[in-house]
Amino acid sequence: MLRASTVRREGGSVSPIGQLNEGHVHASLKALYRRPDDIVEAEVDGYVVDILRDDGVLEIQTSSFSHIGAKLRDLVERHRVRLVHPIARERYLVRLPATRHERPRRRRSPRRYGFEQVFEELVSIPDLVAHENFELEIVAIREEEVSKLRSRRRRRGRQWVVVERRFLDALESFLVTCPGDLLRLLPEDLPEPFDTRELADRMGQPRWLAQRAAYCLRESGAVRVVGKQGNTLQYASAG
Repeated sequence: MLRASTVRREGGSVSPIGQLNEGHVHASLKALYRRPDDIVEAEVDGYVVDILRDDGVLEIQTSSFSHIGAKLRDLVERHRVRLVHPIARERYLVRLPATRHERPRRRRSPRRYGFEQVFEELVSIPDLVAHENFELEIVAIREEEVSKLRSRRRRRGRQWVVVERRFLDALESFLVTCPGDLLRLLPEDLPEPFDTRELADRMGQPRWLAQRAAYCLRESGAVRVVGKQGNTLQYASAG
């Protein structure tokens, strides 16, 4: 857990910024991306941002983009903003012991996520990809997902509940600086025009994620609707 840091505000006053509720993945990425001259937990235009640099703002978001959509839309009008979002390429599932006589159990999850998983969250702010001051960096990470057994009074449903995500390592990243970069997240063998069913099949992902991807691509300007096959929209690259 990080200690409280301080932020120098206008007028020279110094205010403490507590980080007690910060998750391990978020805190670890912030430490990884921080440069020597960066200001952590800085106040910018009435918002507290993760990292402030001479050339702009860096925000790390491990959960829904809808939570910070309004903040990002405001900041990009005056600052360069890079949004960093982690995707769990590799995940280890850790179950804490239910009694003091047991030991934690750890196994590797068979599920592996690719960069295209970002469309699940990008659906909240797809138009920002086209803004000249906005960048999106997707980071593939290795993490642990820690679960514990619920109390006996609450065992009617799911018995194990996730209590923490722990950052282990950063594997690689993918930078989106313009709508055209989103097209590089699509399968190379995707036909054109394509529909969301074809996109889901080629990605090996559920249809709902393909639909979100198509929406993000359309709203960002990366693709355009070129027709219909029955009730299904057909898409092609806008370029």
